[in-house]
Amino acid sequence: MAFAVATDPMAQTPFTNDIRTLRFLAGEMTQGDLGDKVGVTRQTIAAIEQGKYSPSLEVAFRIAHVFGKPLEAVFQWQQD
Repeated sequence: MAFAVATDPMAQTPFTNDIRTLRFLAGEMTQGDLGDKVGVTRQTIAAIEQGKYSPSLEVAFRIAHVFGKPLEAVFQWQQD
């Protein structure tokens, strides 16, 4: 699975997410545990949580599935 990472360290994605809250509510699941469940690294989960990286559609759906939530309950689009 290939991932593109923003080259501008200050760049933010047009999405917000509730992954950190959902991990806490899921028994304080670690970033590493979530990464293992969806097939990415802990660093990728950290970057997604911080809004520094947009996950692929597949990874976004996998994250939502881990928490038993619809995609919109995990990720929110921030329009201008």
